[in-house]
Amino acid sequence: MRKIELPENVKYIINKLEAAGYEAYAVGGCVRDSMLGRVPEDWDITTSAKPEEVKEIFRKTIDTGIQHGTVTVLMPGCVGYEVTTYRIDGEYLDGRHPSEVTFTPSLHEDLARRDFTINAMAVNDRTGVVDDFCGLSDMEARVIRAVGDPRQRFTEDALRMLRALRFSAQLDFEIDKDTYEAVKELAPNLVHVSKERINVELTKLLMSDHPEVIALVSDSGLSGYISDHFDDAFDVSNEMAAPYPDIRQWIPKGIPNIKYLRWGTFLRAVPEEAKTILKELKMDNDTIHKAQIIAGLFSEDLPESVYEVRKTLSVIGFDTYYAFLEADACINRQFTGDDAMKRLERIKVTKSHVDAVRDAGDCISLGDLAVTGADLMELGIPKGPEIGMVLHKLLDEVLKVPSRNKKEVLLTLAK
Repeated sequence: MRKIELPENVKYIINKLEAAGYEAYAVGGCVRDSMLGRVPEDWDITTSAKPEEVKEIFRKTIDTGIQHGTVTVLMPGCVGYEVTTYRIDGEYLDGRHPSEVTFTPSLHEDLARRDFTINAMAVNDRTGVVDDFCGLSDMEARVIRAVGDPRQRFTEDALRMLRALRFSAQLDFEIDKDTYEAVKELAPNLVHVSKERINVELTKLLMSDHPEVIALVSDSGLSGYISDHFDDAFDVSNEMAAPYPDIRQWIPKGIPNIKYLRWGTFLRAVPEEAKTILKELKMDNDTIHKAQIIAGLFSEDLPESVYEVRKTLSVIGFDTYYAFLEADACINRQFTGDDAMKRLERIKVTKSHVDAVRDAGDCISLGDLAVTGADLMELGIPKGPEIGMVLHKLLDEVLKVPSRNKKEVLLTLAK
């Protein structure tokens, strides 16, 4: 494992706390990621100092979660670092949050409340790595293991079950057998977790280097407790899924790392339910719209002519269609049969058509037409739905023959 180089701001905060007579360490995911050679998203600090004591030591702080012991220390450039007092969590009455927290002078007790061994390590320059729960050996073995009793950890916070799968995907680690069995056993507890938090974990999983791990959401039984329709996404018994003996092939490695594309590819067995499933997860509207389009494209034949390509592009645009074609190709490269080879050849031809349309600058949208609604009203076409109908008919004529996109030609056609 790599030696950890603490950022200067983190060193400064730790040194200030130690100089005032307290313990302080960088803790959690930043320690894990640093030792794996990954760049931490943020650096969290844990300390024996109570929140009011932290506020006395540092000039600029924000009470971000002071009831749970967290104060954000602001460094030059308004960069914030969360500093949290060692604590013991009280009873988790809602299966998600502790009803109360108790501050403790013990780093060991603070680490003992954390989710997984690889997230229960702390470090500073004076002590080195504190690893009371064998996180280092689990990292070397590439294992996700709960701290202590996994059933207790998952009963405390049901979201941790999805986090186990997400870390498995992000780090390419296996989940410890006992930890995974606890996930299966306590899967119904996921109903206590908000859809927004579930969405975040599933999206991180799908956006990882190993999106195929999404299969474990079904295998573990979690999928039935995510939303009313989410479990339907794993019903790959239909004809689309025939070539997939292993559900992990359903969304293979190599799919371009685009949020709507990963979700749309995952939901392609149920394109008619894609919008419903994503709405249940409180997904943003842009992702819902584009993922629904992507999911539906997989069940359609690829366009045979340049005109059909232009029609498709007029609906979804270049970027979305390029993304779909790349995902379609990635999926079919898994197989060696004639159908896959034919599909790959059709994708290649379609891509060449799309490139030609883009290079030629062909009109593919109403905004690119050489006439507007105002031009049509000058011809005497009444304002209202008829204007839109005529514009769409003119666009179709231009999609067939791009050279028709001239004002005089289109006005003649409109008449």
